[in-house]
Amino acid sequence: MKVIIAILSVWLAAAPAPAAAQHPATAAQHPAGPQHPAGPQHAAIAPAVAQDNSEALRRAEDAVTDIMVHDIFSPPVASRIYLYTNIAAYETLVKAHPQEYSSLYGQVKGFPEIPAPDKAISFPVASVYAFLLVGKKLVFSDSAMQDSIHAILHDLRSGAPDPSTYKASLEYGQQVAAAVIAWAETDQYKETRRLPRYRISRQKGKWIPTPPVYMAAVEPYWNRIRPITLDSAGQFRPPAAPPFSADSSSPFYHAAYDVYRTVNSLSDEQKAIANFWDCNPFAVTTEGHLMFATKKITPGGHWIAIVSTVSRQQHRDIMETAAAYTLTSIGIFDAFISCWDEKYRSNVIRPETYIDAYIDEGWRPILQTPPFPEYTSGHSIVSMVAATVLTPFLGGQYAFNDDTEKKYGLPERHFVSFRQAAQEAAVSRLYGGIHYRAAIEEGQVSGRKIGEWVLQKIKLKKAG
Repeated sequence: MKVIIAILSVWLAAAPAPAAAQHPATAAQHPAGPQHPAGPQHAAIAPAVAQDNSEALRRAEDAVTDIMVHDIFSPPVASRIYLYTNIAAYETLVKAHPQEYSSLYGQVKGFPEIPAPDKAISFPVASVYAFLLVGKKLVFSDSAMQDSIHAILHDLRSGAPDPSTYKASLEYGQQVAAAVIAWAETDQYKETRRLPRYRISRQKGKWIPTPPVYMAAVEPYWNRIRPITLDSAGQFRPPAAPPFSADSSSPFYHAAYDVYRTVNSLSDEQKAIANFWDCNPFAVTTEGHLMFATKKITPGGHWIAIVSTVSRQQHRDIMETAAAYTLTSIGIFDAFISCWDEKYRSNVIRPETYIDAYIDEGWRPILQTPPFPEYTSGHSIVSMVAATVLTPFLGGQYAFNDDTEKKYGLPERHFVSFRQAAQEAAVSRLYGGIHYRAAIEEGQVSGRKIGEWVLQKIKLKKAG
């Protein structure tokens, strides 16, 4: 998908969230399904929708991802959207499984206690609706989100509960969404939209914008966003970045030369790996005097898609699928807060800038350099966090084919485990020419620590 470069401002704009989501069509505006007697008046699944409906949740996930790609959300902001949408779905469903799953209430500081429904409802309908309502609130293209809401609810409605149960389901989904949105609005996101534009350091060795469009720094204040499990943004602060030096005998020069040599001698397989994990939401290319941008999924979105793939392969029900999405989203969200804290503290120069200045003037990597400092690697942290939380949840040695990038013209890749996928995602940044090895390796270490911390702090599935 190509768009004129003028749309660049959408990604970088400090825009407020769209207006509050409106309640979509009620049951009276949809064809009535077969009539069924009402169930118990407490957290009961209506008999007509006792089926799983996990695929409806995956469709909702895809819908939000597609709109985020269209709206060009940066990776940190995209992680925030995945977080709150998935929490809304999970917190709805957990009321139907109180003996097996635990709410985030009491586990996450400040998370609200959401009452169970007082009427018989379809929990799949309510959960998917809650997910979509939160998504509509957080994206820019709320009209497109409304179209997705109508389409997905229409399919859920077919053969679903009687009109009164369906209406109650929508009302409960709206109640959960409202509670999650209210909580989300206290996470400092709005406040960071009003902070001053980031000032570029002129000190040698510090990050500066890179070609071809020299984008401004993305989310320099993301460390101020409220984390879910971390005590602070700097809780898992990595070792200091290697000290800058332009001396050709210095370790920093050797690290840059390592990137230079690696990129200049890539095999076809290494190029394929770099491109597969690019996950750049706004990659700009030049054609003569024109500039165009290709919009793609974010790294967090790639891992959410992996959850969709594996949960579908394993025939996970909607509760299990929602739990996997939620745990992954929490890990990715906290990972970006931790990573961005270090990026703007160390403020390390990118390989492209260093190599152009000290090794080979005019050299360019095969991937576009992202518009933020180098240390540590976001892909490495995010991927290792996702692999760490998914391994005990969906399986340590579960093989899968990842076809996430097929819609962007790239073939699927096969992995024997989540960790293998995470390791490949990490090294892809070296092959792409946008990270030094230290940022990749320390990113993986931080990612593993954050993932283990998330597993320690968040207990979704009860023991036994």
